[in-house]
Amino acid sequence: MAEPAGPGRPPLRRDAELNRRRLMVAAREVFRERGLAATLDDVARHAGLGVGTAYRHFANKEELVDAVFVDMIDQVEASAREAAADPDPWHGLASSLEKVCELQAHDRGLREVMLGTGKAAQRHALVARRIKPLVDPLIARAKEQGVLRPDVEQLDLPMIQLMVSAVTDQTGEPDLWRRYLRLLLDGMRTQPDGTEPLPPGFEFRGFGPGA
Repeated sequence: MAEPAGPGRPPLRRDAELNRRRLMVAAREVFRERGLAATLDDVARHAGLGVGTAYRHFANKEELVDAVFVDMIDQVEASAREAAADPDPWHGLASSLEKVCELQAHDRGLREVMLGTGKAAQRHALVARRIKPLVDPLIARAKEQGVLRPDVEQLDLPMIQLMVSAVTDQTGEPDLWRRYLRLLLDGMRTQPDGTEPLPPGFEFRGFGPGA
């Protein structure tokens, strides 16, 4: 996956690094709204840069997607580290899952990257290598304290993320996922907390973003 510099590669000049960051920010915005159907040319225009500048940094759109994906995984890892440091394992687990689901719900490009074909398996493996060592001890602590069902497994968490992201894709409602995440979290607890009202639902209008 694309990296700004590495062994045998000289660091970018300051102006080149600024342009690269502009392209990365623009890519996040373009992919968030339009998904991965957007082109490298679209990203360059959104960044206010020439197409040639974009291609000097990224040989093709796939390289740019790789770089954006690594940047997003940095955010997920930071959230997982914060959760791992939380003295309350249930709060850490639930808040981390909520942050990742929020990121996916509002980022069409990220959902397509994680669910798509091609490099999806490679990207899932990268997520596992970086996130699993942080989440596994958190799950173990929550089970030891009796707040998490003993039969919950680490793989259940990405499956929950996929289910929750499908709510946004199927309904077009960007905040409806919160309701279903709450239901799923209550299903993971040894003693579900039914005292807090669920986030609001929506009026059914059929499935699909355009329904």
